[in-house]
Amino acid sequence: MNCTKCKTKAVIGLPRHNAAFCKGCFNGFVHDQVARAIKSEKMCGKEDRILVAVSGGKDSLALWDILLKLGYRADALYVNLGIGTYSEQSHAKVTKFAEAVAAPLGATLHLHTIEQEAGAGIKELAQLIHRPTCSTCGTIKRYQFNHVAIEQHYDVMATGHNLDDEAARLLGNVLHWQEEYLDKQGPALPASVEGFAKKVKPLYRLSERELAAYAVLNRIDYIVEECPMAKGSKVLLYKEVLNRLETESPGTKQMFYWGFLEKQSKKQLTAATMTEKDRAVLHPCTSCSQPTTAEVCSYCKMMARAKTVVPR
Repeated sequence: MNCTKCKTKAVIGLPRHNAAFCKGCFNGFVHDQVARAIKSEKMCGKEDRILVAVSGGKDSLALWDILLKLGYRADALYVNLGIGTYSEQSHAKVTKFAEAVAAPLGATLHLHTIEQEAGAGIKELAQLIHRPTCSTCGTIKRYQFNHVAIEQHYDVMATGHNLDDEAARLLGNVLHWQEEYLDKQGPALPASVEGFAKKVKPLYRLSERELAAYAVLNRIDYIVEECPMAKGSKVLLYKEVLNRLETESPGTKQMFYWGFLEKQSKKQLTAATMTEKDRAVLHPCTSCSQPTTAEVCSYCKMMARAKTVVPR
């Protein structure tokens, strides 16, 4: 199998593109897909300060690597969830990448530890406040990501969600007809109100397999295991279903998600189309000042609850 572009020996085949690439051309392909995503969705400019959410996995570390190589001003935030050896290993992967790759390019890694703030790891915290672990985790990470972005004056927040992630999320939303989530699902969500930073997903044009290959070819050391808290997640089931369809018909995930984005392009939530009623329901949390629909945001309620049940 030869490279579609330069005709030398290929290292990876991409059935959905009916193409194969050598390492150099594959890296060029990946970088081009991210650059096209950023340009088409008007995600950010070279002058913007970007905060990347990193977990130690292939997607987030690959995203940080790609943005830096494309010349963007990209720092990162890692939230240590206190999940035993899993968090220890993921923390080590992130720190290693930051020291070896990011720091020499002038990038900074921000760290936040849940146990220091809440007095417990994510699993214990979720049990004590009687909330699902993934829900608790999502609330904490979204809050801390936005908090650091606003406090440190970043223009854009970027996450490593790939094509597989977005297609699986779309399938779940369609199966349950969650129209509110469908309206807001897209590669870019603008900073619609004061206190919320712009959120973007520059990897939405790339599959999980392609990003794994990029990480391996570029010697990005990442944690391979799935988060142990994700066991039984519906998202993993949706991914499995979509993988079977993709095997039988390459390009299914792309057609499904990109087709949705095309259909939704005129209805997608933007700062310009947000109504005054939508804006009116959001106001500063009385505890932390981040936008919320209630008097106190869900994060502050959760932390207040934790302080009453977690022994100090």
